Parts: sequence; structure tokens; C-alpha cells
Amino acid sequence: MFGLAKGLAYTLKNLSRKKVTYSYPDEPLPLPDRFRGIQKFYPDKCIVCNMCVNICPTDCIQLTGVKNPDPTKKGKVISTYDINFEICILCDLCTEVCPTEAIVMTNKFELAEYSRDELFKDLQWLDENDQHVRKENKV
Repeated sequence: MFGLAKGLAYTLKNLSRKKVTYSYPDEPLPLPDRFRGIQKFYPDKCIVCNMCVNICPTDCIQLTGVKNPDPTKKGKVISTYDINFEICILCDLCTEVCPTEAIVMTNKFELAEYSRDELFKDLQWLDENDQHVRKENKV
């Protein structure tokens, strides 16, 4: 009998507490400032140094470049930049080694798809992915 009263008292005490759950699809989750989400890519900053490809532990990044068509400028111009998010572990190593900060992490994390082929993202998709860029990475 004492256990029943004790349990009822605990339940009544917690009824007036503030709720800690979120209505997730309707309201966004509060994320920490240093949350690592999907990458945002700035193709105009890329110098095709391949450092992001070399440091990637899962080999999910493919980067190719061509010689600059303008004879007055040196270097390469990016032609393709693809990430396979099926195997990407969002480790943030590619953003840390990029000398021009062409790759930055965002707070976007929702990548649920019905097909694995849709997890293969190209240069155009990564360039348009700028809705949730972290505060310290905004240009």
C-alpha cells in the first residue's frame, strides 16, 4: 500500500514538469554549436589539391580537375566533386585539411532516402546545400 502511494506521489509531482521531448518533424532540434553534419562545398574556392581525398578514411570522396583553360592563370579548375554519403562517417577531416576552406560542415543531418543511389551527391548538390551552414563558417 505504501508503494502505491509513493508511486502516485511521484507521478503527480512530475505532471507539472516541463516537457523534454520535441515534436521533431514540426520543430527543429536544438543542435550543439560544433555539431558535424553534411558538407557544404564552395567550388570557386577549390584549388584541386586532393588533400580531402587523401585524408578521407573511408575513400568516399572523388575529386577531379582539369588544367585551367585561361592561359594567363595557373593551376587547375574543378570538374567533378562527388561524395558517397552511404559510407561517409562525417568525421570532419576533409574540412580541417582544406587550405582554402572550400569544404565546410553544416548542421544538416537528414539524409534518409529510399534508394542507396540517392546518397551519392555531386558537385551541384553540395554547392546548393547552404541552408544550415554553421555560424563560424558563414561567408
